[in-house]
Amino acid sequence: MTTVFLDDQQKWFESSLGRYVIDHEFDYFDQVVANIFGYNAVQIGLPQFNFLRLNRMPLHFFLGMENQVSIKAKADFLPLQSNSMDLVIMPHVLEFNDNPHQILREVHRALIPEGHIIISGFNPFSLWGMCHYFSAKRREFPWNGTFIALPRVKDWLKLLDFEMMGGRLCCYAPPFQQDDWRKRFHFMEAAGDRWWPISGGVFFLHAVKRTHGMRLIKPGWKKYLDPRARTVPAAHRVHQSYPQRCSQAETERSQDIDRQV
Repeated sequence: MTTVFLDDQQKWFESSLGRYVIDHEFDYFDQVVANIFGYNAVQIGLPQFNFLRLNRMPLHFFLGMENQVSIKAKADFLPLQSNSMDLVIMPHVLEFNDNPHQILREVHRALIPEGHIIISGFNPFSLWGMCHYFSAKRREFPWNGTFIALPRVKDWLKLLDFEMMGGRLCCYAPPFQQDDWRKRFHFMEAAGDRWWPISGGVFFLHAVKRTHGMRLIKPGWKKYLDPRARTVPAAHRVHQSYPQRCSQAETERSQDIDRQV
C-alpha cells in the first residue's frame, strides 16, 4: 500500500460516509469478538479503529503497513508463527490487495485449530457496488478497490477448510456523502435484512478453522461413575475367598491322614 492510498483511506473514514460505515462495523465486531476466547488476537488493517476493544484475550496487536500498527508487514506474508493465533480480524483488507486468496492462506497457517477469522468487505451486489462501477470517483477510495462477492469469499474459506459460523450485511442506504440524504433513506436500514438481505453495502463473515482428523480426548468419567467398575471392598474380597481357602485346607488335611495310614 502506498502512502497516498493510506492517506486517502484515512480521509474517507473520517468523512460522514466513512463514520457511517465504521459505526455499523463497531456494532458487529463488538458483539462477536466479546464471545471468542483464547490468548492471542490480531487485527489486520485499519489500526486507527480498535475492533478488538471488547475481546478479553490477554494479547491484542495490530498488523499492517500503517504507522499505528504493532507489526509493520504485508498481509499476504504474515510474520506470525504457524498455529499461534486464536483470532484474526480483517476489516476491508481483501478488496484492497492484489492477492486476497494468499492472504487467507496465510491467516489459515497462523491460526490454531478451531481459531476464528472475521472479515468485513464492501459488497459489489449493492448500491455501493453500483457506485464502484459507475461513479465518476471510481479512482478514489473506496471505489478504487476490487469488491469481492460474498459467495466467492465463502468458497475461498471452504477450500481452506473453514467452517462458516455466521455473518451479516449492513449499510443498506445509498452511499450519499450528506447525512440529510442518508436520513431520508433510513427506512432501507430497517427493512434491509428482511426484504433485500443480499444488497447491504458491507458484509461480515465469521468462520472457524477446522482440522481434519482431530479428536478431542475427554476424561473417561463414565468408567469411574459406573457402579460395576468400582473397587470391591477388602472385606468383601476376604468373604468371597474364604470358602475357597477352607476347601483347600480340607484337601490338604485329607492327604496328611492318607499318608499316616
